[in-house]
Amino acid sequence: MARQAFQVTITGRVQGVGFRAFVRRTAEQYGLDGWVRNRSDGSVELLVIGEPERIDLLLEACNAGPPLAKPDEITVRGAVDDGTKGFSEQSTV
Repeated sequence: MARQAFQVTITGRVQGVGFRAFVRRTAEQYGLDGWVRNRSDGSVELLVIGEPERIDLLLEACNAGPPLAKPDEITVRGAVDDGTKGFSEQSTV
């Protein structure tokens, strides 16, 4: 199956609760590529690249989040596969 890429923004209580590490571990578990970072507006943003079914599993996990998180809204937009390999946590923008 062809790789697809999506830009995802998650709002709610998603900073200071281990959300980035949770996303990274979950993405690695599903064999996805991309990155996750905090945004200065309090949201979390990620670029996720991989098989659509596995991306759906990651998004389901993000909807629940780690124990202290309380995600409110997940916005998903199509993106360009930039060739990223692996999944990393990036600095806040």
